Amino acid sequence: MRESCWPALLFSDLPLLSEAKTRSISAENPKGEKGGGGKEASNLGVGRKGRPCITLPQAKTTSLAEIEGTGVIQHIWITLPDHTEEGPYVLRDLVLRMYWDGEPAPSVEVPLGDFFCNGHAMRCKVNSLPIAVNPTGGMNCYFPMPFRSSARITIENQHPKDVPGFFYQITYSLLPQLPEGTAYFHAQWRRENPTMIGRDYTIVDEIKGKGHYVGTYLAIGTLSRYWWGEGEIKFYIDGDEEYPTICGTGTEDYAGGAWCFGETYSTPFLGYPLCHRSEDGVPLHALYRWHIMDPVRFEKSLKVTIQQIGHDGRSLFERSDDVSSVAYWYQTEPHNVFPELLPAQARWPR
Repeated sequence: MRESCWPALLFSDLPLLSEAKTRSISAENPKGEKGGGGKEASNLGVGRKGRPCITLPQAKTTSLAEIEGTGVIQHIWITLPDHTEEGPYVLRDLVLRMYWDGEPAPSVEVPLGDFFCNGHAMRCKVNSLPIAVNPTGGMNCYFPMPFRSSARITIENQHPKDVPGFFYQITYSLLPQLPEGTAYFHAQWRRENPTMIGRDYTIVDEIKGKGHYVGTYLAIGTLSRYWWGEGEIKFYIDGDEEYPTICGTGTEDYAGGAWCFGETYSTPFLGYPLCHRSEDGVPLHALYRWHIMDPVRFEKSLKVTIQQIGHDGRSLFERSDDVSSVAYWYQTEPHNVFPELLPAQARWPR
């Protein structure tokens, strides 16, 4: 039975009353104040959609949420234009960061689109349990994000121009306390372009502390012919060195598919939502795997890698591709500081 202070997060919890207090932050109520929403005026009058969105100034960091107290973020919804006249890469040019309990370094640092499984600065529909992206570009996250004293969410605009029409809603619960053993949400983005032949791509490493790994998003630009997805994922748990505790059997296998996919799909925990081919670029692919029913637990450390191995119809071969990723996990704090995020142009897709 969940504690009475914890909000309902599952269908089975819905009949159970809670001491949680629901609040929500948006452009219409930027501080999430009780009775503080919808006070701005439009041409229709006060309280008639007076301030539904904001503009993100170029080269500035905008605070989306500053919450004091104990609580848990339960839903984030964001939509915005995916391009301006200055370029098509808005979803990679904006950087989402989250900070818990006054920490100086973020626990989440990911280009906005990639956080919502829309890598390559390209929209696609996603129909999974923790992440859903609906037409046209409505991005939703349901990962619970607890905090004990404060939460801060920011968005940095590294696009060459102001980005108008940024809509957002962050819904959370204020709580008397968190259940004992509650860990903090983390997400980290990486890219290697191109990967090195024969060297596994690192999704995340240097995770120190106790926690569990809950998901992977991969955005891959394939740079050579033939099938690209024979690489095995590896989880090095609690000091594993040469060999991992968990080793997969293939990239499409890890995403719950088989035999080179053949078509796109998006399910609650597993997906291959993007296969994009064009005359002026390399083939682009994206896949996700949520470890919600099967979290990868660690007591002191974790490293996650994936191989770049292809198959030419006769045999396996080592290959080099453009790979970027998001790792999602929960752990105790403090966490190790993330590697420095690549500059905006180094994040742009091929």
